[in-house]
Order: sequence, then C-alpha cells, then structure tokens
Amino acid sequence: MSFLYGAATAAYQVEGAWEADGKGASIWDAFVRVPGAIETGETGDVACDHYNRWPEDVALMAELGLDAYRFSVSWPRVLPDGVGRVNAEGLAFYDRLVDGLLEADIRPFLTLYHWDLPLALGHWGADGVDDAFAEYAQLLGERLGDRVHDWITLNEPEVAAFAGHYRGVHAPGLRDFPLALRAADSMLRAHAKAVEALPSTANIGVALNLSPCEGDEQAARLADGYLNRWFLDAVSGRGYPTDMEEWYGDAAPDPLPPMPELGFIGVNYYYRRVVRDAPRPLGWEQITPPDAELTEMGWEVHPDGLRDILLRVAREYAPRALYVTENGVALPRGLEDQRRVRYLDAHLAAVEEARAAGAPVEGYFVWTLLDNFEWSFGTSMRFGLVEVDFETLTRTIRSSGRHYGRRIEARRHAGSRQGHR
Repeated sequence: MSFLYGAATAAYQVEGAWEADGKGASIWDAFVRVPGAIETGETGDVACDHYNRWPEDVALMAELGLDAYRFSVSWPRVLPDGVGRVNAEGLAFYDRLVDGLLEADIRPFLTLYHWDLPLALGHWGADGVDDAFAEYAQLLGERLGDRVHDWITLNEPEVAAFAGHYRGVHAPGLRDFPLALRAADSMLRAHAKAVEALPSTANIGVALNLSPCEGDEQAARLADGYLNRWFLDAVSGRGYPTDMEEWYGDAAPDPLPPMPELGFIGVNYYYRRVVRDAPRPLGWEQITPPDAELTEMGWEVHPDGLRDILLRVAREYAPRALYVTENGVALPRGLEDQRRVRYLDAHLAAVEEARAAGAPVEGYFVWTLLDNFEWSFGTSMRFGLVEVDFETLTRTIRSSGRHYGRRIEARRHAGSRQGHR
C-alpha cells in the first residue's frame, strides 16, 4: 500500500488578501474584529500572504519533498455572498494553485470548509446553509474536478459547531448549546449534499478531530459519544448514537437522511481526552494528567492515542481508507526545534504501528506547513515546519522540516531499491 507524506493549511489562516480580488467577508473576518476575541488583537487580513506568495510556498513544499498538500478553499472568496454570484478572480486563484501543485508533482487534497463561512449566511443551522454548501461544492467540482481527485467536505465539524456556537471562542462567537447541536447537524447534512454534488469519480472524505477518551466511566462514555461517535456514526450511515440522543433530550436533532459512502475518513489527532464527571449539558470536563508533557497550547503529548484511535476507527467503522489529515505541535519560535522532530517521529511511529496492525492508513499530513494565524491565538502559536517572520513574511525551513524531508526521501529511496529487485 502506497503512503503519502504531506502537510496541511487552511485558507483563512494563510491566505490573507482580505480585499484583494472581490472576496466576500467570512464569519472569521467579523469575529476577529470583536474586541477581546483574539488574544493578540490580530486579524487574518494578511496572515502569511499565501494568496500572493503561493509560488514560493509551493517551491518550499517541493524542497521538502511533499507528496501531497491539503489546503482549503475560502468559500467567500469564490462566492462572496455564499451563494449565487461567482467571483471569477477568486476561482482563478485556486486554478493557479492547483496547476502549480500538479506541476510540482504534489497531489492536491482540497477541503471545502475549514471554518470561514460566508458572513452573509449567518451561521450553521440557519435556513438554507446546507443547500448553499452543496451549490458551492458543485461549483468547485465543475471547475477543479478535472485536476483535483481528493476532496474533504468538512474540517472538524465538532470544533466549528461547539467552539463557535456554544463556547463562543471561535466564529461566530455564539453561546447556545442547542444551537451548537443544530449547527453540527446542519454541517452533517451539508456534508451529505456536498458528496452528492461533487464529481462521481472524486475520492471524498471528511476530516474529524478524534481522540481516545479516558477517565471516570460515565464522563468518558459521554465524551466519546460527544466527540467521536456522534460524528463517526453519522458519516458512516448509522445515524446518531441512541445514548447521546437520550442524553441531549429535546435538544437532539431529527434523524439524519441516508449518508453516501465515503472514500476515506480523515483523522485529526492532537491529544487524548482524560475526563471527569461534570454537570450538563456535556456531563464531562477535561483534566490534565499528572506529569504530562504539554505543548504551548497546553495539550498533552500522547502519541499512543493516535495509534489507538486509528485502530478503533478501522475496527469499528471499516473505512475504505484512513488519512491522518492533521497532526502537529505548537512550540516556541525558533529554527532548531528538536522537540517537534521527536514529536513527529513518535507520531509517525504510532501510524506505522496502526498500519502494521491492519489499519488502512494511506497518508499523514503535518499540521502545519507554515506558522500561521492560529485562530483565537493569532500568530502566537507556532505549528509550522516553516517559520514565518510576520513582520517581513520571510519563510525559513525549520530543522523539523528538514528532518521530515529526509524521512520522505529515505522512503522514496527504499521504494526505488525495492522496485529494482
């Protein structure tokens, strides 16, 4: 089985070019302007300026030897109002990017939605948003489907729904638990419609943030139902888990329609969840294990959790394929980042253990290619294989990026030797 080494980004976090080409406003363009919403007071108006510097960034990908690049399209850049009017200049940008990737022999993985909902649509759960998403998917499929084979409908619908509509720490900044459930339901219905709208020849998946859940028995069951089973069951055609529908009571959404079969499930993994009992609506809260190694984000480093969640998804849901669509670590700024080297090696070893045990994992995408605008943390959290100086926008490959490139080259060299036996 072939294996892809890649890196991932998201449009709002890297593109910038806020008013460059007729792009419409997104919910994040509005949210960053709410006083206190972003820790550093920054916006994504410039971010990494990938919109203008994409040839340089594709050259960096080629220098690293990436097999694949996962990126997202900015919905309001191509449909400024979310539906209807098409921004030809915005579409042309993605034409150029895809062509540049293919010329560099880098396989594009296109994410339709990585959190920058057009502001004109309001929020997930509002009338008509899922149909608008299907129209958007059809537009991109018709424009790019001759060159893009691999598609991801949604990135982390749990985060988009609950961080944005319940905890209020992400756009659109709302704090309403029943609305968050409706938002998640709206995204899952939109996912189904988008799969049907994309070309029938496309390889289509969804990227879910998944984690093993441990701790108090009741809390761990509820955390697993909330984070993992709610979304895995849904996209796998099983509907919503009965125990979670009972827990959510009147807030639980109506049954889902039949779900289309997927080409793959994407797993975004950062840390396990160790939890204890807590009041409703969730019934659990996360705790930090004693003596845990923590990242700058305060997340525990626990590579065994990646192996465990990959094996569980393979065992319980039998997907055609799995990709690790995000995995990475925030560390202090600096070009010599041996902690990130160790992190990557440990998590790639976990992937190999899962593959050896039968999980159909076909690729791994580092989060992220470039230091970027890390949502509510602004540019303070550094995840990149490539360091970005946000004053000059100069890019410099870190030691972890060089190490990752050497791993890719060694894999290719080994494959070449085997091919000549």
